Amino acid sequence: MKTFTINFSEISKDKYLRNDVKYHYFLHILDWNLFNTNRDTIKLKYILSEDYNLFDYKDNEEYKGIPTGQQYLDEDGKIINYQLVTKDEHPGRLKYKISNDNILISSLRLAKSPALMFENKDLNNYVFSNGFYIFCVHKNWNKKFVLYILRTKKLKKLLDNNLYRGIGISAYKVEDLLKIKIPKIPKTKQDKIVSQIEPVEKEIKNLKSQIKEPQEIINKVFAREFRFDEELYYEFGKGMSAGTQFLPERKLKVFNINFSDLSKSDIFRFSTRFHNSPTQKLMKILDNIKTFKLKNIIIEPIHRGNNPKYDDNGLIPVIKTNHLKNSYIELSEEEFVNEGFYQNHLKSQVKKSDVLLASTGKGSLGKVDIVNFEKKAVVDSHISIIRIDYKVYNPLFLTYFLRSILGIFQIERDYTGTTNQIELYSKEISNFQIPNIPLSHQQKIVDEIKKELDKQKEMKRKIEKERNKIDEIIEEAIK
Repeated sequence: MKTFTINFSEISKDKYLRNDVKYHYFLHILDWNLFNTNRDTIKLKYILSEDYNLFDYKDNEEYKGIPTGQQYLDEDGKIINYQLVTKDEHPGRLKYKISNDNILISSLRLAKSPALMFENKDLNNYVFSNGFYIFCVHKNWNKKFVLYILRTKKLKKLLDNNLYRGIGISAYKVEDLLKIKIPKIPKTKQDKIVSQIEPVEKEIKNLKSQIKEPQEIINKVFAREFRFDEELYYEFGKGMSAGTQFLPERKLKVFNINFSDLSKSDIFRFSTRFHNSPTQKLMKILDNIKTFKLKNIIIEPIHRGNNPKYDDNGLIPVIKTNHLKNSYIELSEEEFVNEGFYQNHLKSQVKKSDVLLASTGKGSLGKVDIVNFEKKAVVDSHISIIRIDYKVYNPLFLTYFLRSILGIFQIERDYTGTTNQIELYSKEISNFQIPNIPLSHQQKIVDEIKKELDKQKEMKRKIEKERNKIDEIIEEAIK
């Protein structure tokens, strides 16, 4: 039972009259003092000014749209992907032009990159989502120093755990962000702090240049084992239209299709996703290797979880699509159900060695991971549970296969629905073709991929260690 005492006058200070413990108990005890320091402080609203400029779309031009999603920006604020958009075809939320003077910060909870800016990048063809708060920095403040403050783990923790409003896809108000107080630090000292941090950033950049994406590693091994050109991964990515976010950048899709080809499929499908050249090549590859259908190895029908009934006092975590990291499952630390929900919803329960596939939603379709823990947990209604007989088929091999281009293209080919709502149903998943090879061969492939992925994890640990150094420099300067 969570209890706290607060004066009603404190609640009245918030114009939205919030009465949740996470907001008042923490923030009113610290009085919005981010670093809990005795030094003179200043509110962010006296450092940052909102700066919104509508993007001017031109006829017959293509632009790079940057939503707030994790697939578009990395932890250091670098653009890693974009949506190709035009004046006539772009989501309404992609609306702002930014400059090299701006600092952006996602308004959404649990954003991968808390704050970003682009010092020397040509931004003329980039259009940013209204999910970002966009600021200019006042005089007498070093832009980079302010950026580092906004990236500190303390501020991110505050945004993710105390300021957000609502459930599900939740956000925080810009007014709350601007109430936060940081120490007043002379500009000369800010400059000195930035000069200390720059070599650390350089080392992070060097380490990141050595990182290979898991999909690249997985695809390279499968391309060699099943004798196809690994460049198909990139060729197929150019025609991507679903939410399989780990494919290369999507481009404008133009395909030439012979109408006689439409009659060659079991189902008469008038779909470029089904009949385009890369898909046809990949289908031929599957036809040329020994395969069987996924339904041959499942021990119960593939199904999705139920809509969870969240309980603040629950102890059983809910796995949602954003918890599937395509290399591990991140158990929720905020959203739980109780034992009663768990016992009454067998379809939501996961077991060790289950393969979890995000089977709905444009931004997450195709994410896949394996349950490698014994702890009780449930999935929500956006995730399909694939439970196979692991005595005849290796579930980790299946996970890697579904993440390889031979799995991705079947996901991309077989989803149904419109741009706003896409679905991959259990019948289509059950009919996926998978390699029919001995367990020993599967294990050999798994071991090779896992060894290389472990190297990448070690590299990422080094990068995180360097990122922590930046926080330590900030903390030391404030002390």
